Amino acid sequence: MRKRFLALSACALLALASGAFGQAFRSFVVKDIRVEGLQRTEAGTVFSYLPVKVGETMTEEKAQQALRALFATGFFRDVRLEVENDVLVVIVEERPAIAQIDFIGVKEFELDTLRRILRDVGLAEGRTFDRSVLDGAEQELKRQYLSRGRYAAEVQTTITPLERNRVGVSISVTEGEVAKIRSINLVGAKAFREKELLEQFVLRTPGWLTWYTKHDQYSKAKLAADLEALRSYYQNRGYLDFSIESTQVSITPDKRDIFITVNLIEGEKYTVSGVTLEGQMLLPREELAKLLRIKPGEEFSRERLTESTKAITDRLGNEGYAFANANAIPRIDRDKRTVAFAIVVDPGRRVYVRRINVAGNTRTRDEVIRREMRQLEGAYYDASKIQLSRTRIDRTQYFKDVNVETAPVADSVDQVDVNFTIEEKPTGSILLGAGFSSVDRVVISGSVSQANVFGSGKFLSVQVNSGEVNKAYAISYLDPYFTVDGVSLGFDLYRRNVDASSLAVGPYTTKTLGGGVRFGYPLSESDSVNFGLSAENVALETFETSPSAYRDFVARFGDKYRYLAGSVGLARDNRDSVIQPTRGALTRASAEVSAGGLEFYRLSFSQNWYQPLTRTVTLALGGELGYVHGTSGKPVPFFKNFYVGGPGSVRGYRAFSLGPQDANSNVLGGTRKLSGSAEVLFPVPGAQQDRSLRLAAFVDAGQVYGADQKVTLGDLRYSAGIALAWTSPFGPLKLSFAQPLNQKKGFDRIERLQFSFGTAF
Repeated sequence: MRKRFLALSACALLALASGAFGQAFRSFVVKDIRVEGLQRTEAGTVFSYLPVKVGETMTEEKAQQALRALFATGFFRDVRLEVENDVLVVIVEERPAIAQIDFIGVKEFELDTLRRILRDVGLAEGRTFDRSVLDGAEQELKRQYLSRGRYAAEVQTTITPLERNRVGVSISVTEGEVAKIRSINLVGAKAFREKELLEQFVLRTPGWLTWYTKHDQYSKAKLAADLEALRSYYQNRGYLDFSIESTQVSITPDKRDIFITVNLIEGEKYTVSGVTLEGQMLLPREELAKLLRIKPGEEFSRERLTESTKAITDRLGNEGYAFANANAIPRIDRDKRTVAFAIVVDPGRRVYVRRINVAGNTRTRDEVIRREMRQLEGAYYDASKIQLSRTRIDRTQYFKDVNVETAPVADSVDQVDVNFTIEEKPTGSILLGAGFSSVDRVVISGSVSQANVFGSGKFLSVQVNSGEVNKAYAISYLDPYFTVDGVSLGFDLYRRNVDASSLAVGPYTTKTLGGGVRFGYPLSESDSVNFGLSAENVALETFETSPSAYRDFVARFGDKYRYLAGSVGLARDNRDSVIQPTRGALTRASAEVSAGGLEFYRLSFSQNWYQPLTRTVTLALGGELGYVHGTSGKPVPFFKNFYVGGPGSVRGYRAFSLGPQDANSNVLGGTRKLSGSAEVLFPVPGAQQDRSLRLAAFVDAGQVYGADQKVTLGDLRYSAGIALAWTSPFGPLKLSFAQPLNQKKGFDRIERLQFSFGTAF
C-alpha cells in the first residue's frame, strides 16, 4: 500500500508553512529511493539534489529542502514525494524542451543575431521551456526594436506542443515603420539663431544622409549628449547661468513621428574680472600663470577655464604628481555680471610607476608595444612621457585605438600602475587602384602587404601591378627595430616594366631589374635620418613615334644601363596622427646620387602642415620642390624627369600631363618641379561624428620645367574641387572631382574625375 505524505508541491509548501503538514508527518529511515517520470534528465541529477541518502532518516525539514532544490533546477513543472514501505518515491513532471524557434516577419535583424540575443536571456533550442523566460525574451526583442527606432513593433509568441514532451516556439513580429524625428524645438533661445544651435546636435530631422548616419532616430543617450553640447556652447560664450529647464519627447499615436522640445534659460552674459592662483603650487607661480587660457576682461568660457586647469595638472603630472588637482572656485558678482576665479592647486603626493600593463594585443607581441614606450617602470610618473608613449604606439599604425589609464596601487600612497589598452586593426591590405577619363580605359593595379608580420612589427609587401602602363613585381621588407636603439633595416627587390605609350608622355618602354638596402636612424622623437643604396639594370626601348630627344639619348648613350644609386634623407614628423592628422607638420628632404651607366643627382623637399580651424575642421597645406641634374657632362635620363598632374599633385589634369611638350604634343617632363595644395578637411554634413567619412575642398597648383626653361610662377597650373575619403567596410576609398582654373586649351589634357579604392584583411 502506497501512502502519500506529500502531494502537489504548491499545496505541500503551503501546508508546511501553516504547520498543518507537521501533524501528519512522521520521520522514517529510507530503505530505498526511486525516481519516476524522467524522460530526458538523468536520475543521478535528481539524487544529487536530495538531502537524504539510503539508510538516513527522512524528516519534515529534509522533505521541504528536497522540494525546493528540485524546483530550483528549472527542469521540472511538478515534483511530488511519496513513501511506500519506507521507500522514498520521487515523482517528477519534466518541463518540455524547446525543439525549434521560428521567426516570422523579421527583416530588421539577421536571424543569427536574434538567436544570439535570445540565447543570452535563456531562450534557445535544446533548453527547457519556461514561460517567464519567454516573457523576458519578448521584452528583450521589443527593446532591440526600440533601439532601432521602431516604436510600433509588436511581438507575439505561439507555443505548439510536440511529441516526446517538446514544444515549438514561433515568434511573429510586426516591425512597423521606423520613427523619425520630425522637429526639434528650442524654446527660450534668443542670443543665437536656432539653426546655429541645432548644428551642435547629433540628433536631427531627416536629411539626405540620415539614411546612413541614423541621426534622425531618437536615442535618450544621444539627446543627453546633445543637451550637454548645447550647455557647453552657451557657457563657452559667456552665459554662466545657462540651464535647461525641461525636455519633452512626444510620439504620435501611430508611433512614426517624434517631436522634441527643449525649454532653456539663457541667463546673462558674464565677463571674467580676475584669475588668481592659490594653494601649494610647487612650481614658480609665473610658470603656472603662463598656462592660464582664461584672462581678465574676456567673456567667460568654460572651455578655456577647463583648458587652464588641465594645463596646470598636466604640468604637475610631468613632475611626477599623477593625482594633482586644480579646482576653479568662482566668485560671481551678478550685479556687475562679472566672475572671478580662484584656481586652487593641490599637487598631492609624488608617485612612481610600479608596473606598466598592456592589454588587448592578441596578435601583436608585447615587445613591439613596449619598445615604443618612453615611460619606464620604477621611474617617476611623467604625464608627457606617457602621452608620448601613446602617440608612438599609435604611429605604428597597427592599432585602431590606444587608451591609457593610471590606477593607484592598493596599500600604497606613492605608486601607480599605467594600463595601456589597445584595439588591434587589420594590418594587411589588398589594394586596388583605378583612374577614369573619357578617353582612356580603366587601369587596375594592386598590392598585398602586411605591416605587422606575425605580430613582430616587421613590414612585408608584395606588389603586383598589371596595369596597361605599369607592370611591377616587387618585394619589400623592413625591420623598424633592427637594433634596440631603433635603427631600421630594409631591403627591396623589384622588376618594373613601364610602357608610356598610352600616357601623355612620349612613348617609350623601360624594363628595370633592381634591388636595394636602406637604413634609418632616429635623431630624436620626431627627427630621423635615412640612408639607402641600390643597384639597377635598365633596358630602354624607343620607337619611331618617340620624341627626338628620347631617340637622341639612346643614340648617344645606348639602351642598356647598369648603375648604383645612394641616397640620404631627413624627416621630421610631429603630427598628432599618421592616418587623420589635425595638428602638426611633416617635413622631408632627400638627396640621391647615381654613378655608372647613369650619372645624375636628385634633390627633393616636401612640407605638409596641419592646423585645426574648429573642433571638426582642419586646414592642410602642402608643397613639394624637386631638382635633378646630370653629372659628368651627361644629361638627365628623360625617364628620370619629374612629372606633374593627376592625384597627388594637380588634380583635374591628366596624370603626368603637365610640363614641356615636343612638336607632336608629347610630354617630356622636367628637371625642376614645383607643386602645392591647400585643403580644408571637414566631416560630411549630417555625419559629424563619423570619422570614417571626410570631405575636402582643395586648390592645387603645380608645374615642371625643362632644363632650358626659366622657372616662372606664371606657368603654374591651378585647379579646385572637392574630394571624398571614406574608410568603408570594404577598405579605403578616395574620390576627387576637380575643375582646372587656367588650362591652356589645345595644350593641357583634362581629367576631372579620379578615384582609388581597396580592401583590408
